[in-house]
Amino acid sequence: MPTRTIVVAGTHSGCGKTTASLGLMAALVRRGLTVQAFKCGPDFIDPGHHERITGRPSHNLDGWMMGHDAVQDVFAREAADADVAVVEGVMGLYDGRTGTGEDGSTAQIAKWLGAPVVLVADARSMARSAAALVTGYTAFDPDIDFAGILLNRVGSDNHAQLLDDALRGLPDHLGGQPPLLGLLRRREGLELPSRHLGLVTAQDHHLPEDTVTQLAQWMEDGCHLGRLLDRSPERHLTPTAPSTLAEKPVRIAVARDEAFCFYYHENLRQLEAAGARLVFFSPLRDAALPPDIGGLYLGGGYPELHADRLSGNVAMRAAVRGFSEANGPVYAECGGFMYLMRGITTAEGAEHPMVGVFPMHAAMDKRFRALGYREAVTTAPTFFGPEWTMLRGHEFHYSSPCALDADVPAVYKVMDRRGWTGAKEGFAQRQTLASYIHVHFASNPDAARAFVDAARAHNAQSAAE
Repeated sequence: MPTRTIVVAGTHSGCGKTTASLGLMAALVRRGLTVQAFKCGPDFIDPGHHERITGRPSHNLDGWMMGHDAVQDVFAREAADADVAVVEGVMGLYDGRTGTGEDGSTAQIAKWLGAPVVLVADARSMARSAAALVTGYTAFDPDIDFAGILLNRVGSDNHAQLLDDALRGLPDHLGGQPPLLGLLRRREGLELPSRHLGLVTAQDHHLPEDTVTQLAQWMEDGCHLGRLLDRSPERHLTPTAPSTLAEKPVRIAVARDEAFCFYYHENLRQLEAAGARLVFFSPLRDAALPPDIGGLYLGGGYPELHADRLSGNVAMRAAVRGFSEANGPVYAECGGFMYLMRGITTAEGAEHPMVGVFPMHAAMDKRFRALGYREAVTTAPTFFGPEWTMLRGHEFHYSSPCALDADVPAVYKVMDRRGWTGAKEGFAQRQTLASYIHVHFASNPDAARAFVDAARAHNAQSAAE
């Protein structure tokens, strides 16, 4: 079936891009259309809210972590059966990994997909200046196709008229200016609540049906949806045929609840494509790991907000530690890494014992301790592959390890946008590997396959004993 694609970009973080994206998705769903959502960049939280509205998992598209071919593959596979694909941008339209290139930016994804961009601008406290702002963004890169402009946080009727006059009154030499698609009125109660690391997750803040209805009506009232769809051409998408596996699937347990909810859908899909049968469990509620597993995946999330309950589930802590001590393959990132430490110290100073695989504590701070893209190269063999295996990902956390035992080997050499960092990362104990970096398996699909192979080997060994 033909699919229309719309990229919703912002002038900057905080301009209302996420609210506009959710409103657009809700309005299109209300029209009876099948909507597939995507999120540019490494964000985990927005996709959860997308899924709440569309009823379909939302997928990340990141040019730097995934590369061109993987972005195209994920997009075609997930959007091929949708009427409309809505791609929410990241930060400002042109913001990416560095200040000099488009790698990792919304602009890069829009070009790769050949999709028109709807630019959301915060028009609060502006009139004619909004025209100058929009002109700068739309003229910056002639290779970007703009479907139109949405001015957000518009106040009174007088303010709306001033903005409409300003954008319609641009001089003739700026011909070709994208049309003004809508004026989105300032409306209390539509903004999503936030906390450290960004918005509150969909697991902790399930959008009420009334809010979804309000989002749809807000967009219907403020945006010329018909004109927007007309400026988004239809095209047929051809997904890559899935490969077939001859080997028997192996069960891999994945922690998923309010404390552990940061996973790239593509990571889980790649594990399944490599032969994993994923079984989900809750470190908050379950007393034991799922049976007959060959591997364990502990993703990120907010363990610090649930530290008391995680600590109180002594049976689960013992089960995870026992699986690691039995040489089972365990991969943990960020929040999962914190869970494997001896304990978590909250920002208020409360200490909570955790699993104790690694002899260190996670101490929370009131500001972030690390933020940005990371490239990791292994300096020793791991279950991801041989020495010099490369993985790309993203790091964003408010905690840091303390009371670190110098004898625990770190097997990642890490590069950020400035070069090699010298940071001690990628901690290894037996077949347990943990890091603050959220790795995207599209950066190296061989790593996902190698992890599944290690889980299969462990399962076979355990069955033979």
